[in-house]
Amino acid sequence: MNVLGISAFYHDSAAALLVDGHPVAAAQEERFSRIKNDASFPEQACAFCLQHAGITSADLDAVVFYDKPLVKFERILHTFLNRAPRGLNMFRQAMPAWLKQKLWIPRMLHQQLPGATEYLYSSHHFSHAASAFYPSPFTSAAILTVDGVGEWSTCSYGVGCDDAFELHKELHFPHSLGLLYSSFTAYLGFRINEGEYKVMGLAPYGEPKYLDLIFDQLVDRHADSSFALNRKYFGYLDQLSMTSPSFHALFGGPPRQPEATLEQRHMDLAASIQKATEILMLDLANEVHRQTGEENLCLAGGVALNCVANGRLLREGPFKRIWIQPAAGDAGGSLGAAFIGHLALGGQLPHKDGDDLMSAALLGPDFNDTEIIQALDAANLDYTQMETPTLLNTVAAELAGGGVVGWYQGRMEFGPRALGNRSILADSRQTDMQHTLNQKIKFREGFRPFAPVVLEELATEFFDLDVPSPYMLLVSQVAEQQKLPVTDSGTGLAMLDTPRSTIPAVTHVDNSARVQTVNDRQNPLFTQLLKTFEQQTGCPVLVNTSFNIKDEPIVCTPQDAVECFLKSGIDALAIGPFWIKECGEL
Repeated sequence: MNVLGISAFYHDSAAALLVDGHPVAAAQEERFSRIKNDASFPEQACAFCLQHAGITSADLDAVVFYDKPLVKFERILHTFLNRAPRGLNMFRQAMPAWLKQKLWIPRMLHQQLPGATEYLYSSHHFSHAASAFYPSPFTSAAILTVDGVGEWSTCSYGVGCDDAFELHKELHFPHSLGLLYSSFTAYLGFRINEGEYKVMGLAPYGEPKYLDLIFDQLVDRHADSSFALNRKYFGYLDQLSMTSPSFHALFGGPPRQPEATLEQRHMDLAASIQKATEILMLDLANEVHRQTGEENLCLAGGVALNCVANGRLLREGPFKRIWIQPAAGDAGGSLGAAFIGHLALGGQLPHKDGDDLMSAALLGPDFNDTEIIQALDAANLDYTQMETPTLLNTVAAELAGGGVVGWYQGRMEFGPRALGNRSILADSRQTDMQHTLNQKIKFREGFRPFAPVVLEELATEFFDLDVPSPYMLLVSQVAEQQKLPVTDSGTGLAMLDTPRSTIPAVTHVDNSARVQTVNDRQNPLFTQLLKTFEQQTGCPVLVNTSFNIKDEPIVCTPQDAVECFLKSGIDALAIGPFWIKECGEL
């Protein structure tokens, strides 16, 4: 049975293919189009999935779209009519896209993917829930989905068992934790659906001084752990902005302009909304546990990418085990939709053997040596082909010497994180590496932290984390034995200048780290690189950041990797079995 799931037209469009219930291919459209967070129909992602499986659209038993367009359109019309005439400008802006494209998704599916046996539609949060539970390692679990908004739902919970799940309760628009966080994202001068990571990274530089104000004025918490937002502070109902003049007055001024100087007030606001989000997520998790009695929790939806909140759920929440869909945002909705279609047509889930079904999220395209050579020759790069042990030793030595290496191997990752196949790597022990990577390699804001990757069996020596974290979705504290004494590191961005541990390049200013663990089973080549680096240095921890620069998607093709290498400050490139140093100078 071949089932293709599709998400599109909001942000981060994607396609995912199941063959007999196994995820065999999945990718975001942005990786092919090179348009970050591309929301268009995922034509190239669909083509990749079919090509990878060696089939055509006529071989598909079902194409499943991840939400119900007409129900979403109903919500938009209802909102505009209720707020009329104030929402006229938003109505004028939204209607052309709906009338030209979004209302005609059935026709588009038939045109783009002709000959499929069935064309089906899920609902947005049902797709999120399916993406959380069905590929998880659990046969029984509670499910919690939290995001901005789908059709009407902004949050839902339920229970899954074996091949089925039910959603028991939903929170509806306009009351949304995702939109609350995005409102602060926009107010702080960052782009929504992208800058939320920046707010999370900025939060440790501040104090949650506005937390009480958020809960006193913006958020009304209820006894059942649901909540309501005070609409007068938000603009997304009827304005072309996320926040209202009342919001601006409450928090001391107009929104920060992009690229303007970050003030301590901005850092304190980031700390406040981050803390509020963690509290609300803990509230929700506790209520879900009370209602379901389950020991396991599966998470999806864009808010599930808040790895700081996830870390608190793991440490302080009521569940024994947590699994988070690595493509928790809208991209992962395509995978959930595919699972729903597979089971609706009578398929069964594969046996899990205590592991998840995500294949380490390595579900994107890969390229052979001939294709890599063509890209290298087209760029007039000198390269050396190496056997695997030689390549690993060469890369490890370059990293140990302070070099930054582009690491391009195997299949591309599905989801927002580079997990060791489309990565930029560096030595975590280098004191100035965080600054170097931000300013000279990625060309992005200097306050942003970098994630460590560590051998799974040695993770507890470096981090207060006693569970695997293969998808870089859990934040923990650096282990006490790795910390350095710090007397006074100042405040705000001045905190950046103080080394805090033996792995300063991946230790944030609050001694936290967004940890990725690796093992031989999930990614043997990447694990061997970590082991080689440990053999040379005694340290099993590297910096792992995505292979891209600011405002560009993670690289997909060898050509993408070569172009990124040439226009960044990366010192060397390991692409397949080939080694390139300093644009060809060996």
